[in-house]
Amino acid sequence: MNVKIYHNPRCSKSREVLKLLQAQGIQAEIIEYLKTPPSIEELTDIIQKLGIKPRGLMRTNEPEYKENILDDVDLSDADLITAMHKMPRLIERPIVVANGKAAIGRPAENVLAIL
Repeated sequence: MNVKIYHNPRCSKSREVLKLLQAQGIQAEIIEYLKTPPSIEELTDIIQKLGIKPRGLMRTNEPEYKENILDDVDLSDADLITAMHKMPRLIERPIVVANGKAAIGRPAENVLAIL
């Protein structure tokens, strides 16, 4: 099984999901998304797999969200995805992709549904 985790090692929730995967015997491909941001295409694919709108994947409490006026309802989905690509701190974490599906690991047990 091919499993990816978009991971931030400084985030306790992200570390918790990684431990959960390892406890399941899963060797996930770890993508430190702050160092290697997902492409616009990858973000679009993740959002589709999650079945949400782009704003649902955004950390709205990050300073970048407010500084860049990303709460503007007139911004398109493409605008929001581009913002997450350029400012990956805006991306909610952790995200696990497996079996053609995706899950946000908040709570960590959410990822079990796609394994």
